Amino acid sequence: MELKKFERIDDLNLDGLQIIQNKNHFCFGTDAVLLASYADIKPNMQVLDLCTGNGIIPILLAAKTKAAHITGIEFFEEHVQMAKRSVLLNGLQEKVDFLTGDIKEIRSLVSCGSFDYVTVNPPYKPLQSGFQNQNDLKTAARHELLCTLEDVIKAARFALRSGGRLAMVHRADRLAEVICFMRKNRIEPKKLTMISARKEEKPKLILIEGLSDGGTGIMITAPLFIYGDDGKYTKQFREIYGKEDIQ
Repeated sequence: MELKKFERIDDLNLDGLQIIQNKNHFCFGTDAVLLASYADIKPNMQVLDLCTGNGIIPILLAAKTKAAHITGIEFFEEHVQMAKRSVLLNGLQEKVDFLTGDIKEIRSLVSCGSFDYVTVNPPYKPLQSGFQNQNDLKTAARHELLCTLEDVIKAARFALRSGGRLAMVHRADRLAEVICFMRKNRIEPKKLTMISARKEEKPKLILIEGLSDGGTGIMITAPLFIYGDDGKYTKQFREIYGKEDIQ
């Protein structure tokens, strides 16, 4: 596989999978790994990943689930082309594909109600907050430059069939907004997990799953801690990742 300038191939430590990443772009992190393991995708489901970036979540889902097909949508054509090359690298072209487009224009990209499950690792920060990298690709990955939290949830609602599910990872301090926008768009929160780096630290991230047109009632799971007192990944995290030997 020929690489472009600043690109590298990273081993995903999962069934021999690899991914192409560009060190000058936003590279995937623990949150993507957690979301791919959190999503409760049943066999033969049609799955959509919004804000897919370099395609990390669809590629992980292809290994972890028996989904019929997984589609990723990404705004930047450069990322889409990189993701497509990763699909070829892994021989997943029959199971994974990518679309270039703006999720605010979701109606022009996919059919209404055509997916059983939607995943999304969206930009976490409102546009006016924090340092904004002058590299637009990195800014768009971290800040709501191209789409807001509500835009993401609206797109998920359009794509999901009634009874379909949305799984999202986001910052813990935006939990109230996440729940409000989900309910506003008739996606009822059904499962919530708080994530902390260590036991003594407050949660930084959340994983949440919602049901399209679902009834009330949510399950709060045990919190997830990524690192133990020894500074290594906890057994809990290693089990979620699916690799007991990950360091």
